[in-house]
Amino acid sequence: MEKVLVAGATGNTGRKVIDLLKNSDHYEPIAMVRNEGQKAQFTDKGVETRIGDLENNIDNIADNVHKVIFAAGSNGKKVHAVDQEGAKKLMDAGKRANISKFVMLSSMGAENPEQSNDMREYMQAKHNADEYLKASLLPYSIVRPGSLTNDAGTGKIKAASSFENAGSISRDDVAKTLVASLSNDIGRDASFEILSGDMQINDALNEI
Repeated sequence: MEKVLVAGATGNTGRKVIDLLKNSDHYEPIAMVRNEGQKAQFTDKGVETRIGDLENNIDNIADNVHKVIFAAGSNGKKVHAVDQEGAKKLMDAGKRANISKFVMLSSMGAENPEQSNDMREYMQAKHNADEYLKASLLPYSIVRPGSLTNDAGTGKIKAASSFENAGSISRDDVAKTLVASLSNDIGRDASFEILSGDMQINDALNEI
């Protein structure tokens, strides 16, 4: 069982990731939380937690874990401190811990942030974090979903390095894609966009 540290475990997508990992035959989740008050929701389910604030020192947060999923976000409030610099801190911690893969939840549009109007600051922060990961020498997958919905997942997506048109995808299927991307054989050192589609997630990722 590989231990997977999940940043953003208390978020809407992060919680889904934790549940998928908890029910997996291959992974053991570790929920990264900001404070003691956030621990019980995970420890009550038998999930290990680690306290770490992306705005502070997290140098040792990834010690003795195998892989990391970054699903954290500031909801537009602290895009530089959390979405960008917090992500970089976690990558640095992952390098020190010699993790074998870093899976980044990014966003469609992060490749070309200058094309975004109302979300340009956020897209720039995600872009900068993505570029830092690419240069980090960590094995990685950068997952860039379209607009997130709370619809029930289908387990089916479409994936490509980029799409001409925007679209949406359920948080369920984003979480499943993040977990699938933990495999060293899927999306290695690749960034890709995902939308709702008609291919099984693993099949779609294997065609990238």
